[in-house]
Formats: sequence, structure tokens, C-alpha cells
Amino acid sequence: MRYDRDTTQPPHLKKKGDRHMLKVTSLFSQVISEISARGRFDNLVAQYQAERNAKGFTCHAQMVSMLFCHLAGTDSLREIAEGLRICNGKLSHLGIKKAPCRSTLAYANEHRPAELFQAFFFALLEQYTNTAPFGRRKKKFRFKSKLYSFDSTTISLCLSLFPWAKYRRAKGGVKIHVLLDHDSYMPSFVQITEAKVHDSQMSKNLSLNPGSIIVMDRGYVDYAQFYTWNGQHVRFVTRLKDNAVYECVRKRSLPFSSGNLVLDEEIRLTSAAAQKAYPDTLRRVVVHNSENDEDIELLTNDFELSAKTIADIYKDRWEIELFFKTLKQNLKVKTFVGTSENALRIQIWTALTALLVIKWLCYQSQTGWSLSTTATMLGLNLFTCRDLMEWLKDPVLTQPVVPKVEQMELPL
Repeated sequence: MRYDRDTTQPPHLKKKGDRHMLKVTSLFSQVISEISARGRFDNLVAQYQAERNAKGFTCHAQMVSMLFCHLAGTDSLREIAEGLRICNGKLSHLGIKKAPCRSTLAYANEHRPAELFQAFFFALLEQYTNTAPFGRRKKKFRFKSKLYSFDSTTISLCLSLFPWAKYRRAKGGVKIHVLLDHDSYMPSFVQITEAKVHDSQMSKNLSLNPGSIIVMDRGYVDYAQFYTWNGQHVRFVTRLKDNAVYECVRKRSLPFSSGNLVLDEEIRLTSAAAQKAYPDTLRRVVVHNSENDEDIELLTNDFELSAKTIADIYKDRWEIELFFKTLKQNLKVKTFVGTSENALRIQIWTALTALLVIKWLCYQSQTGWSLSTTATMLGLNLFTCRDLMEWLKDPVLTQPVVPKVEQMELPL
């Protein structure tokens, strides 16, 4: 018996005015319904002409297949195709007529523009952030300015399979450069490059609003870029390079209970190249790290915040390391189902989309599960028929629904 696709409820269970209608579609289909925004996605498909000369296999089916790859933890095109094929009776709820062939999915990943999935990720992120603040800063700061972390992670690749990603003599790799927004702990900027591209080159591609604060490691030290940000009223916090040459202009007093703070002073760079790139004064804050028994020298153009706040801002940079760790441990960004550059980019963008969806489910959930636990539990129950919102509230007591099919009688 066929049920209506929108209500997903058998007629004999449907009650007029019942707000808690019984769902009989799988968790995966409800997740797809949550993120599909078909009108917006179809507009992006038309904008990038992604389905030009397509013969039956839609971009929506491609997106569903790649999300299944990440959420179910599949390792190959064969596992994606066979995993969807054995759930053939439930594919109609996903908007798919049939499971894709391996060659069909491989061809689509190689030739369809990865920019489509990049645009869809940021469109979905905008949709979620406009709906509700599904994230909040773990560290409470008094300032209201936007706080960002900027860093990159390297994904190693086999050079014989990915010859276009040559990194070293016998090693390949790509870098994912991320600007992390500390309000949602999701990226506001992502750039995928070859691993040999230096980190400091990517900072020139950022567009930051005046008053923003960006924190990064010393690999991004570029005095000319820092001076540009200073003119745009963008504040930065980073580590001072070991070989930096400077002179102290004025020492600043530390609070009575300074804790791990060692020094707070205003400095001026004295080397010819650095002084030409950044002629103004900077602020140097030294903090003692008791765990490693070392002093950390911080460099900033902010002269208003306290030295402790500057140290806490840099400490909060650890959130971007946790973001990369979560991405690599829970989604498929270390093994790839395609070897072309375009296929790799599509897999990374769909991984970010899957991560965004899981984070949204964590926000909706009342279980207290971590993101990793939510990803694991969702992967184990993708094709079980439960109400998604009820399952997020109480996954133990929410039992699977087996739709009861009634035999229709024909009047004779």
C-alpha cells in the first residue's frame, strides 16, 4: 500500500487534528527532508548547470548517495551502491527512483561541478543560523565582537592514485583551510588547496568585518597582511615568531592576580623588512604554559582588552583543532571513493554538509550525546522507521514503527 510522501503516515493511523502523527519513513529520509530545501537546491543546480546532458541520475540523487557514504561510513563506491540497493523499498522517500550504479556515481563525482555542493553547504549553514543560534561560545567573553579561528589541516594522499596532488617527492596531499566562527563552531570560509600551498597565502583571501577578532598560529604571520587588517579595524591574535626582532616601547602593568601572565608590553618591529611591512606599534603578551613549562609569546594589535583576555582568546583557538579532529574521525575525509580532484572536493564538501546536519541534530536532541555519539547512533539506525524528533528526545524508548498494511476490499 502506497502512503502519501508528505504525510508519511498510513491512512488507518491518520487522525484529524493529531499533531503527533506517526511517522513510518526512515530516519535517513527524514534527515534528507530536513536539509533538502529542494527549491533552493534545484536553483543551485540550474545556476551551475550541473545536470546538463544528464541521463536520469540527478544531482539530488548524487547528494543523497554521498551523504549516505558519510553517515553510514562506507569506504567505496561499491558499498554506497550496494548499501542503497538493499534498501530499495525505502528509496522513494529519499527522492531516488533506484540505487545508482558505481560507474554512474563515479562519473558524476568526476564531472559535475564541486562548486554546487560548496554553495549548498553555505546555503544550508545560512538557513540553520537564521533559524536558531544552534551553537554558542564555550568560553564566555565580555566583548561582543565576532571571534574567528583560522587554521588548516593536511590530508595525506597516495601519490600514485592522486598524481595531481603532489606534495613531496613520494607523497601527495591536500589542505583544507578553515575560518571557524566561534558563535556556531562551523566554518564561515573554506578553501581546499594542494598541500604545498603555504598557509599565509590564504589569509589574503579572507573578508572580515571591522571589529572582528581573528586568532591563528604563527604559521600565518604576515606583517603586511596584519597591517592591512589593522587599517580595516580588524584585530588579530597570534604567536610571535622565534626569530622576530623588536624593541620595547612601553611596559604595561599586569593585574594584581596575574596568574600565568608574565609580561605585557608594547613593541615595535626593528628589522628592515618587518618595519616596512608594519610600521606601527604592536602588543606582546607573554603567558606561561605550566603543562609544557614554557612561555608563549602572543602578538596582537589590540591595546584595549586585558592581557588575560588576550591569552584566553588564543587558548580558545583550540576549538578549530577539535573541529578538524571531529571531521576526520566521524566522516569520510581520509579515504576517498574517487581519485580525481573534483571527486575529492565533492566528498569534502558533502562531508562538511553531513557534519552540519549532525550538529543541527545535536542541537535538537535532548539526550546530551556528543557529536561523535550522535553520528554513530544515526549511522546504526539510518533505515529504521522512527519519528526523528521523538528519537532525538528519547532514542531508547522510541521503538521502530512497522507500518500496518490493510488489505483493500473490492465491492463485488
